[in-house]
Amino acid sequence: MSKDPNTVHVLVIGDVMGHPGLQAVGEGISRVKKSLPVDLVIANGENSAGGFGLTERCYNDLRDSGVDVITLGNHAWDKKEIFTFIDDADRVVRPANYPPGTPGRGWTIVKVAGTSVAVLQLMGRAFMNALDCPFQAADRELKLLSKQAPIVIVDMHAEATAEKLALAHYLDGQVSAIIGTHTHVQTADEQIFPRGTGYITDVGMTGPRHSVVGIKPELALRRMRDQIPVRFEVADGPASFCALWLAIDKSTGHTTQIQRVYYT
Repeated sequence: MSKDPNTVHVLVIGDVMGHPGLQAVGEGISRVKKSLPVDLVIANGENSAGGFGLTERCYNDLRDSGVDVITLGNHAWDKKEIFTFIDDADRVVRPANYPPGTPGRGWTIVKVAGTSVAVLQLMGRAFMNALDCPFQAADRELKLLSKQAPIVIVDMHAEATAEKLALAHYLDGQVSAIIGTHTHVQTADEQIFPRGTGYITDVGMTGPRHSVVGIKPELALRRMRDQIPVRFEVADGPASFCALWLAIDKSTGHTTQIQRVYYT
């Protein structure tokens, strides 16, 4: 596909799970670039450090693999090491609806393809930690971002499908795309909303294919079947690469093309 100079092409990679996921990221990006133009790569990295959290080494591994912006979520603070570098890592974004004063940043802006792209993360509240309202947080942050970047990509890290869809209806036309993360299972509902906002309920997981959302099946089964506390470990074996590719008009900020990516 030839590159349109009036379009920004964005690749959003689903939750990177442990070492298998980290290995799959670079391979997946290279594979996508053979058939589709890519200007900006975003990846959810909150599970990259052994399935729980982000370390500086994993951050560097993702950046070296070609990831431009790394988003987090409810596992943001699982590795305490993150507090030593998150304030200086301007390409790491944690949910913007954490309380004021929380380390890190809820959004970042990057210059790509002759324009500015903002990456904002929000976290849902249904079946999740009790954070500030993501809808009100979006209103607050977009007042700032709309003045600085014509393109805004939102990572909505949430459990409930309804909450993700509700946010998409609420922000349709105000943001370029809303990408669901957290549940680790890629959904088949990619679409462009009436006012130009691209959407998918969950972009999926980049990590071990033969697993229970990235965890060794025998450990997940023991906890679910026997109700015995066990320490989860990332599964071994071949990995899947889950992502979403978007073409976004520079002048309007609207998504014009959307395509799911799934490699094994």
